Amino acid sequence: MELSEILFKFNVNGKFLSCEPYGSGHINRTYLATLSDNGKEVKYILQKINSTLFKNVDGLMNNIKLVTEYNRAEIIKRGGDPDRESLTIVNTKDGMPYYKTPDGEYYRVYIFIEGAKGYDVVEKPVHFYESAVAFGKFAQLLDRFDSSKLYTVLPDFHNTVKRFENLKKAIEENRSGRKNNVLKEIDFALEREGIVSEIVDLLNSGKMPSRVTHNDTKLNNVLIDVKTDKAVCVIDLDTMMPGSICYDFGDSIRFGCNPCLEDEPNTEKVNFSMPLFEEYTKGYLSVFGNTITKIERKNLAMGAILMTYECGIRFLSDYLDGDVYFRTSRENQNLDRTRTQFKLVSDMQSRYDEMLDIIGKY
Repeated sequence: MELSEILFKFNVNGKFLSCEPYGSGHINRTYLATLSDNGKEVKYILQKINSTLFKNVDGLMNNIKLVTEYNRAEIIKRGGDPDRESLTIVNTKDGMPYYKTPDGEYYRVYIFIEGAKGYDVVEKPVHFYESAVAFGKFAQLLDRFDSSKLYTVLPDFHNTVKRFENLKKAIEENRSGRKNNVLKEIDFALEREGIVSEIVDLLNSGKMPSRVTHNDTKLNNVLIDVKTDKAVCVIDLDTMMPGSICYDFGDSIRFGCNPCLEDEPNTEKVNFSMPLFEEYTKGYLSVFGNTITKIERKNLAMGAILMTYECGIRFLSDYLDGDVYFRTSRENQNLDRTRTQFKLVSDMQSRYDEMLDIIGKY
């Protein structure tokens, strides 16, 4: 089917003008669709959902529907603009939040948010601060939402215990025959077995609350107003699941506090930026107030270490398995990714007390 034909399966009005690839996402195919309605241009985001990864599209879209409807109601209560501060699903003409084509492909439509963009790298510290405000507000808005209502899209996504077991299996099987190339990295990973269950155990015991977690808290999943540099809206809600906010906080720190690319071959260039850590922490905690618990505050720094470590052992496992999960464009890319993450883990652990002091400060 043509994209224009798919678009008009949804509740949109106007004359079709264009539908062009949009954004830098790697999972779903995203298009910016433009219509003319009574002489005015109206824009929508049309996405082809990756149903190879997200096998239960009905569960996925029900998650997004529940959360966006809840958020919009909360934003209205607080005097905000729900059309700008939340994603808005456009239903099909049959009242569904997605459309399935005759050949089994899935599409959805959102209202396009004007005057805002996502950034792939931290161009200004204020953008990182504002992303923290956005993700903190996202979690705080959903403080009273029952996360058990959500379908678990990717089971055990941040179960570091199971990720560690997968690593041990990859080491044992050594499918790629590369084990001898990474003995130092293997030792680094195995030496840290003691931390892998810290947050998992707290969640399982009920000592740490289970909340709605975004699970992909990169800078480019926050739209920033192009004029004011203020955060507008959190996007890309596909991986929302029950979990710990320490995961979301930690993944933002992993992504944003390293000035280098994730696959930087020279680890001497890789370092953990304490000023950026403070910038993010200040923004994140500024919107939470008393809704964040003592046990969550205590483990935010550990969340940063664990998310970085978890990502590193996933890259290492894939390297040992023969680069079968993460896309690679050159030899040893997964190994370079592993080393950048482990360098960050080492830096974070050496400055752990400083991280705790900053969290205490705010």
